[in-house]
Amino acid sequence: MKPARIAVICVAAVAAIGLALVVRAMGSSNNQPTAVATAAPVNTTPMAKVLIAAKDLQPGQRLTDTDMEWKDWPAAEVNPAFITDGSVPVPAAEAKPDGAVATVTRAAVEVATGGAKADYVGSVVREPILKGEPIIGRKIVRAGDSGYMAAYLEPGMRALAIAVSVETAAGGFILPGDRVDVLLTRETNFTNAGTAAEDRSKFVSSTVLQNIKVLAIDQSTRAGDDAQTVVGATATLELGPRDAEVLALAKSEGELSLSLRSYADTAGPSGSVRPSTRQSSAVRVFRGGAPEVVVVQ
Repeated sequence: MKPARIAVICVAAVAAIGLALVVRAMGSSNNQPTAVATAAPVNTTPMAKVLIAAKDLQPGQRLTDTDMEWKDWPAAEVNPAFITDGSVPVPAAEAKPDGAVATVTRAAVEVATGGAKADYVGSVVREPILKGEPIIGRKIVRAGDSGYMAAYLEPGMRALAIAVSVETAAGGFILPGDRVDVLLTRETNFTNAGTAAEDRSKFVSSTVLQNIKVLAIDQSTRAGDDAQTVVGATATLELGPRDAEVLALAKSEGELSLSLRSYADTAGPSGSVRPSTRQSSAVRVFRGGAPEVVVVQ
């Protein structure tokens, strides 16, 4: 090999060694290892939206839109009884018990298939639900479900139904949630000593209950969005225990009618207007020698 070529190879080797030393010195000048860029980990866990309580909920409370909210929840950890929006599949219930438990379980699974939050507005809380706790089917009662009326009643109140018609229910304009007065019309028979023409029947009418809430017409507890009238055969009223006794007695005495109250007139007292034991009496008045019976309340 020629001396010139050997010299060039030596110079190149020295240059390469020097460049390596310079790069090594620059990399270790701050005594820290060179950072290697890595991609941020991607969360691939599917998340479902679970309906939870936005505040503490008490038994008997009616759910509003602000009482509930959606929360992200790992789909694999979603209990089948939870209410989801249905956007992500969730595990199905494994156990399928029989009888009443089966009915509750199936209802819970159906609820868990999802739906809009508005579907649960108006439901009644059956058991306490803490803030942030998932809402499950057994702790609420939706309209139309078994036990809804018992949960819908205010504490200490009773539900009692009376027969109504278009004529006795303000032409059908009385809707669930309205306030009414209950009127009793009864017949009083008096027999006067004298001719048969003097035997006459008297009809008297009086208000027995005032400012009473209508819970339902037939089995409907809520009128349709566009419904202006509801025609039914029964009206279920919300009453206190004593007022329920008054209404039960009035049902046996004559015909009951419902008088619709104005929304501006619903803040007054509610309940019985007169004692249930009060009876009517008759006084015979003679006018010009002719007897006339006058009913005194």
